[in-house]
Formats: sequence, C-alpha cells, structure tokens
Amino acid sequence: MRKTIYAMATMDTKGDELCFVADCIRRAGLDVVLVDLSTQGHSDRADISAQTIAQAHPAGPEKVLGQTDRGQAVTAMSAALRNWLPGEIKATNIAGVIAIGGSGGTAIVAPAFQALPIGFPKLIVSTVASGNTLPYVGSSDITMMYSVVDVAGLNSVSRRVLSNAAHAIAGMVTNSRDFPEDRPALGMTMFGVTTPCVDMVRETLESKGFDPLVFHATGTGGQAMEKLVADGLIGGVLDITTTEVADEVVGGIMPGGPRRFDVILERGIPYVMSLGALDMVNFGARETIPEQFADRQFLIHNPQVTLMRTTFDENRQMAQWIAAKVNRSTAPIEILIPERGISMLDKAGEAFYDPIVDQCLFETLEQEIQQTDTRRITRHSCHINDAAFAEALVAAFERVSGNRFK
Repeated sequence: MRKTIYAMATMDTKGDELCFVADCIRRAGLDVVLVDLSTQGHSDRADISAQTIAQAHPAGPEKVLGQTDRGQAVTAMSAALRNWLPGEIKATNIAGVIAIGGSGGTAIVAPAFQALPIGFPKLIVSTVASGNTLPYVGSSDITMMYSVVDVAGLNSVSRRVLSNAAHAIAGMVTNSRDFPEDRPALGMTMFGVTTPCVDMVRETLESKGFDPLVFHATGTGGQAMEKLVADGLIGGVLDITTTEVADEVVGGIMPGGPRRFDVILERGIPYVMSLGALDMVNFGARETIPEQFADRQFLIHNPQVTLMRTTFDENRQMAQWIAAKVNRSTAPIEILIPERGISMLDKAGEAFYDPIVDQCLFETLEQEIQQTDTRRITRHSCHINDAAFAEALVAAFERVSGNRFK
C-alpha cells in the first residue's frame, strides 16, 4: 500500500506552492492529501477543505471562518486543527505531515504538530524557522526548514527549498520503521553538573534490562520527557536533576513550566526525585541578566550561559513549590537528598558550595511534604555525584516500582 502524506497550507494564498510540494512528493512514490487551512477564502484544489477543519473548533466553524480580525482567525483555526489532526491520524493511514507558510500559517499548524506522537514524521517550511523556534517546536520532534525567501510564489530559490522539504518528508516516511520496545523505557534528567551521577545510574539500569532515556534539564528537556510520559512511552522516571524548578521560581531562561511534575504524578508511574542543580539559575550571556540580579553571585559557564547561585529564600520557595506538587501524589514516590551537595559546583572548595542554603532546601522539603508509607524523603550522607548516591537512587527506584517491570 502506498503511504500517504498530508500537505497543509492556507491554500488561498499558498496554493501554488503547496501543489508544487505535492507534485514532488508524488514523484517520490507517495500519495498526498492537500489540506486547506485558509481562514478568509477557500481553495478548489484542496482535498480537505478549510470548512472541514473549522468544524472541529469547539465553538463551531463560524468561530474560525470569515473573522475580520486575522489574529483571532489564525488562533481559532489553530485550535480547530489541534482538535482535528490527532484523531484523523489515528483513524487513517497517514504516514507523515508537511506544512508550508509564513508566521500565521506556522502558528496555525505548530500546536497540532506538537500534539502528534514522537517519531511521527512532521516538517514545517517556514519564514520564521531561522529565529526562536521554541514556540513552534516546543518539546516535540518537529523538523523546521527555513524558507529563505517568503512563501509567496515559485522562483529559483523557493523551488529548491520546497523540493528539498518534499523529499525530506518523503524520505522520513519511506524509511520509517518500528523499533522493538523490548526493554522498559525510563526517563532521567541530567545537567552537566550532575552527569557523573546520571551516568552511573544509567549504566546500572541498562545492566538490569531497562532502556534509560536521558533528558537535558533545559526546560524543554523536562517537558519532552513528560510528553513521552503522557504518550505512555515512558514507564518510570528518575528525576535526578530538577534544576528547571529554579528557573521557574526565580526567573531563569530554562524554566520547566508551571505543570512540571504534573503528568508524572497523574500517571502514577514509579517516580524517584532528587535535587540536582537546584543551586543554580540559568541565564544567557552576562550582559543579558536582568538588572534586579546585579548584586548576585555568578559563574560564567561559557559565553552564552551564566549561572547564578540560588539564595536562602529562593531555596525555601523552591521547596514549597515542589512540595505543593508532590503532596498530590497517589503512587509511590521517593525523594532523595544528597546532604553533601547537589551539583559539581556545590561541594567543598567549589564556587556554589553553601551548606547553610542547602539545609534550607532540605529542611523546608521535610517540613512541607506530607510523608506517608508511599511518599518518602530520605537523606544520604554523600554528594550527588558520589557512587553511593547513585546506588541509593537505583535502590529507591526498585522499591517504588515493586514488581511492575518483572
């Protein structure tokens, strides 16, 4: 059976360009369905009309089509597509999706593409792909290709770019394969300053038959892990490096978001947490740090990343933020405290070593978290990167997981 790709655009303005992409895909041996996302007009060349998509909006198609305010129309069409596309993919044999557009078209498709499973081929050709793509990619595996010229007509540049995009999505679809999931997948969080610990835990878990997936705790890293948890692709989590909470609470550039931890707790999967790198908040280059932090303690990690030591009050706030989440847990969870430091920089002789501030974090957690038979905090007289602590994390995971993976 020939595989099918859905190709999307606002076809009242991007119809010729989308049809060119479709022709390239067909020449690669795949079928194409043209989806119109126009909010002001319509296209007779679409296989699936904008009206069909608009019907998926919770408030009805009139909320989407014919709006005089373009911003409201784009937002509404985006919501409609977000409701429609995941279900359409489950119900049909769609093998991949591609979209082309400017800022408006990209804003329409991005949330829907983000909602698709990790590994499902998805590509956007966009005029905004050379800037900050975080709002469009989020924690998904969307491939974005910069259009170089505007998606406004076919010319010597746009034909090359669109042809490359068409063959890229065709290649993804043609060569996609299912990989055997013969080992239980576990999520783990890491930062450079907790790497020794995470590496030791990962290697031990691999020897026990698990498939540890390590996520860089940069805000989107935690979100990506939690998306896989929500999709049912991760069956347990060792959240060793919860530094994203520091950026969320204090105002750094790598926040985990207000829903950090929620999906893990809601799914009730085996969960072990520690406090890795909560001694630091992440900023960009030194000159970009907000003036309100001017008198703080900093460490320049590299020209693009500056680290700021968290304070006594900030550690209390972080502990309270974590406790408010953890106290909603219903499945077994263990929180392990490494009493001799929570990062490479937080040990005797290093820049962020401050045991008094650390004690505030530890004690506030113990005061605020309502411990039960299934919600436990344990202290360990070692540094987070000590082998003994790595062993304690693995032992804790085995306790909270019980017989689930046997």
